[in-house]
Amino acid sequence: MKKMILADNQAITAIGVKSLALQCDGYSGFVEVGNIHDLSVALAEYPDSAVVLDYTLFDCTADQLLVLKARFPESCLLLFSDSLSADFIRRMVFGGERIGVLMKDSELDEIQEALGKASEGNGYICRKVAAWLYGKETKNVVETDPLTATEKEILRAMALGKSTKEIAAERFLSVYTVMTHRKNIFRKLKVNNAHEAVRYALRAGIVNTMEYYI
Repeated sequence: MKKMILADNQAITAIGVKSLALQCDGYSGFVEVGNIHDLSVALAEYPDSAVVLDYTLFDCTADQLLVLKARFPESCLLLFSDSLSADFIRRMVFGGERIGVLMKDSELDEIQEALGKASEGNGYICRKVAAWLYGKETKNVVETDPLTATEKEILRAMALGKSTKEIAAERFLSVYTVMTHRKNIFRKLKVNNAHEAVRYALRAGIVNTMEYYI
């Protein structure tokens, strides 16, 4: 049985993952981490563990994950997210062994199978990602829209001039969670600041020109 390292900054998701993991009887316990440094420390203690990481909300890069995977080759890494770019999926899936990808809208049976595979030290690719990777769909179902619905709403609020604290208060989130969403928005859009992100919001119709200038 393996230790699960749960790298997730959203309580409700973490609770759901642990609840499903307990049903597969493959885990000896759980360690929760909130940043890449703590993940590295946990892997040093449990080098053959199964890491389940919410890439949407966890502040890390693909390079950092691949470095950790190379340092701890006996570990299994299961990534789940609302949306993942084509480049990221290719790098992770073909970048090493025992790496899995699961979308948050995957069916329950896929989630259970993915967690079971991770407990055995094996990778798992969900049906949506597998179909896209191996050309069974003509449309790129993963890369069509880089931002999740929540990220679009936060980007829209940013474009309307609202501060991080204001966005957090309106959405009943912590400031830290909103900051993490901002970082993910910048990373997905490949921009370096809020001004560039707002320009994307205007081009994509997330906020209209009249609202922005008012």
